[in-house]
Amino acid sequence: MSKSKLEYIWLDGYTPTANMRSKTKIEDNFSGKLEDCPVWSFDGSSTEQAEGGSSDCLLKPVAIFPDPGRINGYLVIAEVLNPDGTPHETNSRATIDDENDDFWFGFEQEYFIMDTRTQLPLGFPINGYPGPQGMYYCSVGGKNTHGRELVERHADLCLEAGINFEGINQEVACGQWEFQIFAKGGKTAGDQVWAARYLLDRLTEDYGYYIEYHPKPIKGDWNGSGMHANFSNSTLRTCGSKETYEKICEAFRPVTAEHIAVYGEFNDQRLTGKHETASIHDFSYGVSDRGASIRIPIMTVEKGWKGWLEDRRPASNADPYKVAARIIKTVKSAKV
Repeated sequence: MSKSKLEYIWLDGYTPTANMRSKTKIEDNFSGKLEDCPVWSFDGSSTEQAEGGSSDCLLKPVAIFPDPGRINGYLVIAEVLNPDGTPHETNSRATIDDENDDFWFGFEQEYFIMDTRTQLPLGFPINGYPGPQGMYYCSVGGKNTHGRELVERHADLCLEAGINFEGINQEVACGQWEFQIFAKGGKTAGDQVWAARYLLDRLTEDYGYYIEYHPKPIKGDWNGSGMHANFSNSTLRTCGSKETYEKICEAFRPVTAEHIAVYGEFNDQRLTGKHETASIHDFSYGVSDRGASIRIPIMTVEKGWKGWLEDRRPASNADPYKVAARIIKTVKSAKV
């Protein structure tokens, strides 16, 4: 008889920023298939998702990945349900209106690697600062590059897990990195981002580090961290029309506040109009403009207005399910 370790991963009820929770279920002779993952339960009173007198919440498996960090292990992404089987109010995945996976997403997840001893990003001295921004972005060498071993191991783990992991690079600030995830379907994209975040967070336990997803953990002349959302649907991929692209971009303007509301806590500290951001108080779009709210990639234009858009506003701590749900709703509202 073989035994497998199924790590159920879900989002708790803390607001406005949910946290990952996980626990292990041992299964005999497990097939490795999603359909054979049983529904499980947890104590919602310990995660801000239920009252103590009626504390059971259900975990519905929705995605599965082999766990490269464990023998006979699997990562099981789960939605939270009420005891009657309906989606819990904190279940952001269930709000995504993309049943046919017409929407494709590429998320660029930025983050800082923090030292648990100093509570500072890697490369920051105690009671001081490293050299100014300029030489850290895509750098090589011990003077400007910090945390590469962790980042490389994380990439390997994600690839071994079958996550559609598309790349890594050091970012503009010292100790800041980014990874990219692409998937067809808003739900699948969110599943893969959360699985990749889980593997990254767990890996830091080996190093005495932790990952800081706050969009502006270092004040002053340092870049903040975002989770840029590249997105497309059939229309954007095939229309060949500048006018259509502009109509879709304009559909975002009247619902700017609704987007910002789900784009991450403390995002006002990052979206200042500086450091490659648009102001949180404005809405703009432009070709190849990294200072705009939405960037129209130059490749999209060169391919005859067939491609994708990049919403640069989501913060690094945003929930990709909420981001995808809101973008899909807005694009569908465009009169094209």
